[in-house]
Amino acid sequence: MGHAFESTDEIEVPASVEDVWTAIATGPGIDSWYMGRSEVANGQVKMAFGGYQPTSEITASQPGSHFAYDSGKAPDGRFIAYEFLVEGRERGSTVLRMVTSGFLPGDDWADEFEAMTLGGALFRRTLVEYLTHFPGRTARPITVFGPMISDWDEAWKKLDAAIAEKLPDAVEFHRNAHTLALRTDKGMYRFMRGFFGPFIAAHNIFEGDESEQDWQSFLDTTLGEQK
Repeated sequence: MGHAFESTDEIEVPASVEDVWTAIATGPGIDSWYMGRSEVANGQVKMAFGGYQPTSEITASQPGSHFAYDSGKAPDGRFIAYEFLVEGRERGSTVLRMVTSGFLPGDDWADEFEAMTLGGALFRRTLVEYLTHFPGRTARPITVFGPMISDWDEAWKKLDAAIAEKLPDAVEFHRNAHTLALRTDKGMYRFMRGFFGPFIAAHNIFEGDESEQDWQSFLDTTLGEQK
């Protein structure tokens, strides 16, 4: 048993076609709203975060209008594909249509699908935020895996209290059962429930010298005492 899926999202952003294309089809652009490091070259999209290094093959690349890539099918049928369609509008805005499709194998696909759906909503919302508030700029990605969590309700409460002190002027732009995202003038800060139990911080920093070590310490201090 398994589950085939497809979802489509359409957004309009106050950014140029060129800025949207850079965001979805170049390594530095993807770094500025996704997680980890990305490279787009030689017909492939390569990503790296937390020891995970997925490589996808580019299946369409028409600059300024159409970009697509997919993971290819694994022996068990697993795959995921992304497609982006870009259309310029009047007054410098751009419409971006995003299609995500794939297949999750096994009888336990539901939990993975839920995590993928909630995480995907976070990244799509971050892309909107990036193209609205930071178009044309390049971020430095920070990705940190924090403690394993046994009580997620308690962990989110601790995080909310700590974030209020650490980023007092931050604007919350997204929240769901598994994720939280905030924005300051210097960057975008995302926190998420890892599928196998750890708390994950995945930030995009445009200014300043904060490091992965800083955020590792923050997560460990804030969330380290789990029952």
